[in-house]
Amino acid sequence: MKKSRYSESQIVKILKEVEGGRLVKEVCREYGISDATYYNWKSKYGGMEASDVKRLKEGDSLPLKVLRLDPTVHAVRERRMANMLKGREPQLPSLVPEGAEIGKLV
Repeated sequence: MKKSRYSESQIVKILKEVEGGRLVKEVCREYGISDATYYNWKSKYGGMEASDVKRLKEGDSLPLKVLRLDPTVHAVRERRMANMLKGREPQLPSLVPEGAEIGKLV
C-alpha cells in the first residue's frame, strides 16, 4: 500500500480548513489532492481532532476496558461498522455458495 504524503494530523488540519469556510476545490488545489481524496479523508477522519487521531493510533495498545470507555474510539468503530453495512467497505465473502440450500450442503 502506498504511503500517504500527509500524516493523520495534517489530514485533520486540511479537513478543518474546509470546515472553517474555505472551498473544497481551493484547499484541494493548494495541497495537491483530488476532491475524491478529500472526501475519502472526510469519511475516515471527519469530526476528529489531531489528539483524537493520536489516541486512535495508541488505541491498539490500550486495555479493552479503556477502549470501551473512550467515546472517540467507540465513535470511530461505529462509523466503520455503519460504512460496512452501507456497502462502502469490503465484506468477507459468504462461505455458502450462492443459490445453495443449507440443508443440502452435507
